[in-house]
Amino acid sequence: MIAGMNVIYVLAYWVLWPVFRIFKPTKTIGRQNIQKGGLYCANHTRMSDPLFVAYAMGWPHQIHVMAKEEIMHWPILGWILKHGGIFGVKRGESDVGAIKTAMKYLKAEEKLLIFPEGTRHQDGEFGAAKTGAAMLAVRTGVPIIPVYLPPEKKWFRRTPVVFGEPYYPKVAGRKGTADEYRAIADDLMERIEALAPQAGL
Repeated sequence: MIAGMNVIYVLAYWVLWPVFRIFKPTKTIGRQNIQKGGLYCANHTRMSDPLFVAYAMGWPHQIHVMAKEEIMHWPILGWILKHGGIFGVKRGESDVGAIKTAMKYLKAEEKLLIFPEGTRHQDGEFGAAKTGAAMLAVRTGVPIIPVYLPPEKKWFRRTPVVFGEPYYPKVAGRKGTADEYRAIADDLMERIEALAPQAGL
């Protein structure tokens, strides 16, 4: 096992391995864009999206996920998620605790997956991004890696997961302004949408 790897994460990964390697396998596109650390930002269509990203990366690439707070309180699953490196965020309000946790992982050069839209769009349409991802990337100085996931994940057919080129959002000052974060967020969603043709769908 790789040093520093979360044991619960690895165990859960291998328990679910048959599902995401046989029944709903992934096809990794843009593997060269997977970084040691960084902020991975994906469009959101299904609750299973984090698992498709994790299996597209492979088990040595542990990734933390910012998820909605409600699922962290589910029996058994909530415990597994919490101890596997997943943490909750209260939607619709400024969750300082979640922001601090996210910044801790990013500053430690670990991978963090978030869904900028903040909610699922099961029809595959792209929603407006919240500005949290922009703020986190600017404040921590880490690259953003856009990720595209198709809305439909078929049984026994590979689901393409596209990793785009990492980039560093630019701001005039040290922290960035609300307008700059808004512009970065809008640009991020355009970058994610631009990856869709690579999925071959």
